[in-house]
Amino acid sequence: MVFFKRELSPVEIFERALKDKQATRQRLAERLRVAEQAFEEKRVAAERLAKAGASNGQLDRAESKMQAVEQKAKALRAAVAECDEQIILAERALAEAVAQRDRDRAANEIEAVAAAIEQAVPRFEIGAAALVDAVTRGRAALTEASRFAGDVDDIRREVLSAAELICWELRAAATRTRAGNINVALLSPPEVRQLPAPETDRQMIYTLNPLTWREGEEVKRAAAFTMTALPKALLPLALAHQHVDYLNARRVQTLMHVHGSGPQQSEPLPDDPALIDLDALGAPAEETPRADVA
Repeated sequence: MVFFKRELSPVEIFERALKDKQATRQRLAERLRVAEQAFEEKRVAAERLAKAGASNGQLDRAESKMQAVEQKAKALRAAVAECDEQIILAERALAEAVAQRDRDRAANEIEAVAAAIEQAVPRFEIGAAALVDAVTRGRAALTEASRFAGDVDDIRREVLSAAELICWELRAAATRTRAGNINVALLSPPEVRQLPAPETDRQMIYTLNPLTWREGEEVKRAAAFTMTALPKALLPLALAHQHVDYLNARRVQTLMHVHGSGPQQSEPLPDDPALIDLDALGAPAEETPRADVA
């Protein structure tokens, strides 16, 4: 019956190599102990012969035996020293293999998180698409429902872009972890799709004074007695100060007959003294003129 051997991991290979070196060192140390003991016996015997006045032949043979044992002990000491160096190298290799194994495990866990995110993204897309379809399926397309569907689609695109970025960052972290946190050449991060700026929620109103306001870096101006789309955030203050009114207001109907309903007047100049800054209406220290439409 044929048995298939499992392939050993680097840690197991270095562990076996270290154990073999340690066993070899133990055997050499035992042989060295025996050789040194034999050398001591030969030395004592040669010394005894010399003190007893033995012949030159006996002394030569005793010295020859002592030198042979001494050379053997010297060779064994060199072998033990070399084995000690090999054991040190094997211990270092084993420590590095263990550290690499731990780094690989950590990197695999990081890559597993990235893979799980990538597997979850299609399910998220399906769910978001189903939600948008549920909102827009009906024949009566309400403004709120359409706006909600647009928000869901924006969130969907933002989540997909963020998922792509985080997966790249996780895989880059896994690469650095696997390499031992050394500087490695990484691919540039994926280009994140920039989402369009959300549209400002507006309300069509009729101006009673020339107005100005800011939308980001852009300055907007509207002439008096014209219809304009005013940001809803500015509408409450503009109404409270009677600088605008709703299109269905009675006085607006009269003013439309007098001045017209379209943007017939040119945009007011920035230095027009009658220009009302809607952004400054909320400041308590500033007094804004009230509309005179009597």
